[in-house]
Amino acid sequence: MTRRLRTPDDRRFDLLVNIFLLTVLAVTLIPLLYVVTVSVTPLGRSASLLLPAWDWSFNAYAELLKQPAILRAGLNSVLITVSGVLISMILTVCTAYPLSRPDLPGRKFLTGVILFTFLFNAGLIPLYLVVRDLHLLNTYWALLLHGAVSVYNLFVMKNFFQNLPDSLEEAAKIDGASELQVLWHIVLPLSRPILLTIGLFYAVTQWNSFFEPILFLSNRDMMPLPVVLRDILTGLNSADYVESAATTTAPPEGLKMAAVVLTTIPMLLIYPWIQRYFTSGTLSGGVKE
Repeated sequence: MTRRLRTPDDRRFDLLVNIFLLTVLAVTLIPLLYVVTVSVTPLGRSASLLLPAWDWSFNAYAELLKQPAILRAGLNSVLITVSGVLISMILTVCTAYPLSRPDLPGRKFLTGVILFTFLFNAGLIPLYLVVRDLHLLNTYWALLLHGAVSVYNLFVMKNFFQNLPDSLEEAAKIDGASELQVLWHIVLPLSRPILLTIGLFYAVTQWNSFFEPILFLSNRDMMPLPVVLRDILTGLNSADYVESAATTTAPPEGLKMAAVVLTTIPMLLIYPWIQRYFTSGTLSGGVKE
């Protein structure tokens, strides 16, 4: 097979693509680098992107991590995220798998009803009234059950299940396996890419949950980390989370940026572990063969 010679137009195109990608990288990386740099800038020194390593100070992180309110908010976020992902994954799998079976009675009707909820919603006020009438206000159930199943994630997982070979299911049923056994022993072990991908989507959504806690929770001790981060960045009730400027050993901006970094770290640690499954899971579930 002969290799096509690259023309000057090809090289110019590659140069433009590289310049564009480097620009996107700079636009993304420079603000992140600035946030990290400000968070380690010592008290009394102005922040700089080229702050030398020997001049770093982690007092801002120490100040935040010793505050009981912030630690409590972090634990609240972990509880909401872990519980939310478990509930969402169970409901999504238990809905997507039956819908992926062509012999399910009323399959098209059920798919249409679910799709309708994706295109139309009642709005914020009816949602609040439903949560109130179910006596879920000021409970974590309001956060966990509201939006527990994403229709987009549901259809991605449904398409992935449909792409699995039918011969595996048929062989299992010949051996006497029930539908539940087929799902548990055959389908789920083969669906690790889509399970981790959809789990990551749900985890990011729950971890970054911000508006719903403000809407449904009134107890400040139940607030998750993003709400506390909002209070610190805006100065709203920030005295509940950090010490006054007269006693702190870190600059106020450093405390704010340290809060941003601490809120971002968990997802940054999880994503590289799941990233290798991300592309295969999304493509396999998003394209129906």
